[in-house]
Amino acid sequence: MLTAVHPKLPVRNKAVTRAFYFNQLGFKEFGSADFAGYLMLEKDQIQIHFFEFKELDPSENYGQIYIRVDQIEEYYQSLLDRGTPIHPNGRLENKPWGQREFSILDPDNNLLTFGGSLER
Repeated sequence: MLTAVHPKLPVRNKAVTRAFYFNQLGFKEFGSADFAGYLMLEKDQIQIHFFEFKELDPSENYGQIYIRVDQIEEYYQSLLDRGTPIHPNGRLENKPWGQREFSILDPDNNLLTFGGSLER
């Protein structure tokens, strides 16, 4: 049966994406091979995969993923400490659906929303 999901997002440049996810979000590379046109990154228990789409127009990219986080305040603060830009409409806040969330955009306009449960 199902065991995991690894979203795939479009990127224009693997090196730019790798640097952003490493330096701003604390990810590292998954695996030991450098595949042409493909990148796999991980942090803690999640993986995100990326495929090169050099003609991608970021203004027309609607890639989105939702990442569950425990200790969301600490992770949010770590991103602020690194200077990671938070989406102007995605500051850390409580949502009516019982989550505490914030969002960022990566260099290719993929929306990453991080959410933690308000129930503890």
